[in-house]
Amino acid sequence: MSDISLWLDSYNDIFSSFDPRPYSERALSVDFLGEAKRASVDKDEGKIELRLLMPPKKRNRQEEGVIKKRLRDHFKKHHEMLHRENRQLVKNGLFFAAMGVVLMFIASYMLFKNSETFLISFLIVLLEPAGWFLFWEGLWQVIYQPRERRPELQFYEKMSKCDIQFLSY
Repeated sequence: MSDISLWLDSYNDIFSSFDPRPYSERALSVDFLGEAKRASVDKDEGKIELRLLMPPKKRNRQEEGVIKKRLRDHFKKHHEMLHRENRQLVKNGLFFAAMGVVLMFIASYMLFKNSETFLISFLIVLLEPAGWFLFWEGLWQVIYQPRERRPELQFYEKMSKCDIQFLSY
């Protein structure tokens, strides 16, 4: 089991200082998420233990339960959301690539039939680059965009499975 330990002065360090809602609904701090991401990069895919270290006098067990639930909900929600977005990205990419092939096929068919009208020539000129664009854009969405998003998806996957503990220092 890998562990990530973060020092906190108060529970407010976990949450956005601009959000006045209670801990159960409050937005997480960008600083907190950034530190958690940096700390999780070199951790294995296995179980991670997130240790939030607090001064003993400032700890409140009831609030810690609410905060743990809020953190778990946040990590799980974002993991599912990113996973869904990646699947949709791949579907769209495959659709784009297929449409590109269809447009190139139509342009090739028009060339094969050797119609010499202005309209057919114009359509061929229009369809060929459109087909290539859709094909390559679709492949980019299938292959490269998910790779760019992989670190964030891996972070939320790790954190959605982590064990969260509050400890005194």
